[in-house]
Amino acid sequence: MSKKIVFATLLLILNLTAFAQIVNNKAVGSFNADSIRAQFDNGPYFTLFRDNYFIVGTSIGDKPTRTNSDVKFQISIAQRLTKSTLPFNTYLFLTYSQKCMWNVFEESLPMRDLNFNPGIGIAKLLIVKDKLIGKTMLMLEHESNGRDGEDSRSWNKISFAANIYIDPQFMIHGKYWIPIIDGENNKDILKYCGIYQTGIQVTSRDRRFGMAITAIKRQGWNFNFNLIVELNYRLFKKDNQYLFIQYYNGYGENLLDYNKFHSRLRAGIVIKPDFFSDY
Repeated sequence: MSKKIVFATLLLILNLTAFAQIVNNKAVGSFNADSIRAQFDNGPYFTLFRDNYFIVGTSIGDKPTRTNSDVKFQISIAQRLTKSTLPFNTYLFLTYSQKCMWNVFEESLPMRDLNFNPGIGIAKLLIVKDKLIGKTMLMLEHESNGRDGEDSRSWNKISFAANIYIDPQFMIHGKYWIPIIDGENNKDILKYCGIYQTGIQVTSRDRRFGMAITAIKRQGWNFNFNLIVELNYRLFKKDNQYLFIQYYNGYGENLLDYNKFHSRLRAGIVIKPDFFSDY
């Protein structure tokens, strides 16, 4: 993907002003605002948060070897704690995400890095002219890899996230964070893991095919982004399992190697939330 294409995509996303994911496809339409909130409040409290996937792949541009090929998987869940009855019709929720980089092709199959990402937040559904168009979130997040000594990595974020639903097939999202860096070995993490992100998600009308692009802006005034491109294809119409391809280009793919550049293509299976994923 050329820099001109990436730049044009980012300009489009930024000009649209990103907000957060919609909750239920049935809620998109001309409904009374109270009915929309009631439908959400009566929905499940325990849900998927981000994509849950298991993928395997290797580096782009290099000959595949045991050291540059691996498995990557992610587990991500959310637990709503209240109905949308808090001030300004907000609700409280907990999240937990865990990402693993697993060197399955090396001797003894070492799990190279485990990243833990719990969070607590407050969210508000965005309802305009009795139509649900998305949500906004304010979150306190912690991320670490559970190691000690020189391999220890840790930081915290106060995150402002939001998406907006342009139409039933197109959603844009954005997230900005205030960092609180407590890890002694990753003081420069913003140079690699970024200060904000933005992206798009697109699905076909029959919801069989989907595409997502996420760009994470690294610290500085340069045109420096970590780029994630994802494609998914639903295996069966009534299931939420998809064939999944993910391309990662940049830094910060995991905490242990946050300051090392990766360009990797992986494929596997993803289980997605009923609607769009959070980031």
